[in-house]
Amino acid sequence: MKKTDKPVKTDQKIEIQLEPDIMKGLFSNVTNIGHTQEEFLLDFLFIQQHPAPFGKLVSRVIVTPNHAKRILSALQENVRKYEEQHGKLELSKEIQGNRTIQ
Repeated sequence: MKKTDKPVKTDQKIEIQLEPDIMKGLFSNVTNIGHTQEEFLLDFLFIQQHPAPFGKLVSRVIVTPNHAKRILSALQENVRKYEEQHGKLELSKEIQGNRTIQ
C-alpha cells in the first residue's frame, strides 16, 4: 500500500439542528458593521419610528475576516440572482437619517 501526503477528501454530511426560536428568524432594518484585526462584528438592529422612536439590537454575529469575505461573496451572488429574477434593486442615499451601508 502506497502512503500519500495528500489528505483524502470525503463527502461528509453535517446534520444542522434548528431550534424553533432561531428558525423563525428576526427582522432587521439596519446593520452596523465594525472590525478589528481579528474579527468583523455585524450588529443587526430594528429601528422603529412610530409611535415613538425606538431601536433594539436583535442579533450580533462575530466572524473572522476570511469568513466575512466569504459572506460578502455569497451576498453579492445572491443579490445578482435576485435581480435577474425580480429586477434591479435601487438604493436610496439615506434612510431616515441613517447612512446606508454601500
